[in-house]
Amino acid sequence: MPITPFKNEPFIDYSNPNNRKKQEAAIQKIQSSLGKEFPIIIGGEKIFTKEKFNSYNPSKATEVVGVFQKGDEQPANKAMDAALKKFEEWKFVSPVKRAEYLFKAAKVMRKKRFELNAIMMFEVGKTWLEADGDTAEAIDFLEFYAREMLRYAKPVPVVKNKGERGRLEYIPLGVGVVIPPWNFPLAILTGMTCAALVTGNTVVLKPSSDSPRIAYAFMEIMEEIKLPAGVVNFVTGPGGAVGDTLVQHPKTRFVSFTGSKEVGIHINEEAAKVRSGQIWLKRVVAEMGGKDSIVIDEGVDLDEAAAGVTVAAFGFQGQKCSACSRVIVHEKVYDRFVDLLKKRAESITVGNPWEMKNFMGPVINKKSQEKTLWYIQKGIEEGGKLLVGGEKTNDDGYFLQPTIIKDVQPKATISQEEIFAPVLAVIKAKNFDHALEIANNTEFGLTGAVYTKNKKRLQKAEQQFHVGNLYLNRKCTGALVGVHPFGGFNMSGTDSKAGGRDYLLLFMQGKSIAEKVK
Repeated sequence: MPITPFKNEPFIDYSNPNNRKKQEAAIQKIQSSLGKEFPIIIGGEKIFTKEKFNSYNPSKATEVVGVFQKGDEQPANKAMDAALKKFEEWKFVSPVKRAEYLFKAAKVMRKKRFELNAIMMFEVGKTWLEADGDTAEAIDFLEFYAREMLRYAKPVPVVKNKGERGRLEYIPLGVGVVIPPWNFPLAILTGMTCAALVTGNTVVLKPSSDSPRIAYAFMEIMEEIKLPAGVVNFVTGPGGAVGDTLVQHPKTRFVSFTGSKEVGIHINEEAAKVRSGQIWLKRVVAEMGGKDSIVIDEGVDLDEAAAGVTVAAFGFQGQKCSACSRVIVHEKVYDRFVDLLKKRAESITVGNPWEMKNFMGPVINKKSQEKTLWYIQKGIEEGGKLLVGGEKTNDDGYFLQPTIIKDVQPKATISQEEIFAPVLAVIKAKNFDHALEIANNTEFGLTGAVYTKNKKRLQKAEQQFHVGNLYLNRKCTGALVGVHPFGGFNMSGTDSKAGGRDYLLLFMQGKSIAEKVK
């Protein structure tokens, strides 16, 4: 069967009554299954431990989404052994065969799409559109990386040398530890894990303890497509007992991580230490935080810009590393823009994410809610003026109002530290050059956007706005696989460019072979 060119997966059209009915039925189905227990999976064996932990619904703080095994060093080491054993076989499976597994997984994911969406609504508080965007991106990663593996499997051009027959081929690294985040708990997990396995590696997958249920749904898909046992091993548990054990293991060849700056730095430090029995330097692929800015120049359509900023700041409650957490506005349009922004924020509906009417759901947990309220107070103490929001909305879950703080100083705490919540700092700039200077004043460098009609200023932004993903005259969220290869600079990580043509190289190494010929 010929492989068609890659195309991004269309989003579900929820204006279609039939699609709405399917999603509502899936929500009811998943709701009726809440509280089930799920095992660790090592080499195809399903394992239950004495100690358990729960995944909770952030919209209803006491509602258990699933019961999971609290793994420790023992299952972590066992998973590593299983992955090592399987690697000796899996690395010789043809790239074509490995790619076929990804194509099959994409088909199953489409079939289960509404249920996968519903799981994320209950487990991490994604609204209908945000959940479906997550699933669509997961499908995109499967389709894109399968095609990419087929491309890498083709002969690589090398310069001819008389008397020799030479070639370069890419081979897998070994066993990888995959540590995905909770905020894109299906898309990023799928992309990281399947990039590793399609390139011939085996994996120990340690999901976030805030989103193990959707991670288990991924494992069910791997089982349905009959991926050989041991290629992906699934271990739930704390970051210290499980994550550190895996990162420090001498047989770990690479670590693929997406999450906070603090955890990313810790993983990088631990992976850099050479342990007894280790015969390589571990490769670390780390995508970390962001403090992303949108610059609003004079002379632009302010209503259009305000719409873009609102979606980028408050979509999925601002819990995206790409989210707009700072908007830097030219002083000539500052007051008008702030008024438009305020009106849009006040119109946002906050509530249970499985109710389609709501634009915002809860933040992920109590710790996040309390930390966010602290940041809001800090922003006011340091001279910012609360424009809208700033409070919890109810006591059932971890809901917060969309919050805007204006007149924030460029070096204020809420202008520098990643909050990962629906809090937007508004900063006044003297002119466009000053705005760019402010945009570059953090330790991060993930996404950014500029609204301007001035071509020279657009060119200046291209040259000087130091981010891995720059958007011009549009919002800074919504990267599409293949269209916007994703990854950032500085403390935003290793700029892996997920969903791009370079990504699979991070999971392989080049082997040059030259044969003398007469």
